[in-house]
Amino acid sequence: QVQLVESGGGLVQAGGSLRPSCAASGRIFSINGMRWYRQAPGKQRELVAAITSSSSTNYADSVKGRFTISRDNAKNTVYLQMHSLKPEDTAVYYCNANIDYSGRYYYTNYWGQGTQVSVSS
Repeated sequence: QVQLVESGGGLVQAGGSLRPSCAASGRIFSINGMRWYRQAPGKQRELVAAITSSSSTNYADSVKGRFTISRDNAKNTVYLQMHSLKPEDTAVYYCNANIDYSGRYYYTNYWGQGTQVSVSS
């Protein structure tokens, strides 16, 4: 059973920083792309940042220059370093990853349970 577990959310004042992480556990042979999404109340879930297995990255325009996605392949973990946080960054942040649990290079998409990030003005 493969699981993604996020941690590191919380409440911070505008201008502050947080670094949520997401660890994959279970029977894992390899992890392809890893992503962070977020969903604010009353809004659709949106892609925030993505990182490939070779660590190429891309970001939503709204977070470019403030957020950095990274991964530690030895720990099967992805991070999202967030700086200069704004109230509009308040959302539940979800981890998403494509994971091969069979060793056959067949990747299944998994989601974490989410971690709350709240930014006060």
